[in-house]
Amino acid sequence: MATYSLVHGAWHGGWAWDFVRAELESHGHVVHAPDLPCEDVNAGLDDYAALVPPCDVVVGHSFAGYTIPRVTAAMRVYVCALVPGVPTEFVPGFGDARTRDELERSYYPDWRDAARELQYPTEHATLAQLLRRQARIDDPGAGPTDGVYVVCTRDACVSPSWQRDIASRFARVDLDAGHTPMLTHPRELAELLLRVEH
Repeated sequence: MATYSLVHGAWHGGWAWDFVRAELESHGHVVHAPDLPCEDVNAGLDDYAALVPPCDVVVGHSFAGYTIPRVTAAMRVYVCALVPGVPTEFVPGFGDARTRDELERSYYPDWRDAARELQYPTEHATLAQLLRRQARIDDPGAGPTDGVYVVCTRDACVSPSWQRDIASRFARVDLDAGHTPMLTHPRELAELLLRVEH
């Protein structure tokens, strides 16, 4: 039995991992998927990481690539994730549907735009109604070189070519998926994580 901590990206919550969590738990593993304080403009990456339980495998999706290097874990898995110390290359047009509030937190005024931009599957598009506002957090500096990087080859948010370049510093795995594989390919992603653990 292994312990997994699944860390959500910007705007999301622990609910984004529900399908992957169910897959991993069906194999007898212990899974944590905390809600990070993304709406709190005073919260920093140390505050984010403090909410993630130490584990055997920590998994970070997208923006969570900044958080998981600060988590105590035997293995780190970056899923189409941003990496500290390296400017991210986004796909042109990503973010066009977002705006910022008076506290400079980014958000989607229309959840349908969020579902489209973030590549939610049609059958789960309404989950985008759960998205929150994301406060700014500065790039934390030096980047990690340990762990596994999952390149999502059909990502329309974080450039797949950038992901492939970044993955050269890690062990690389390709997944034929868009930006939210935890919603579109939960079984495949869980199987990948099970292989990583072994």
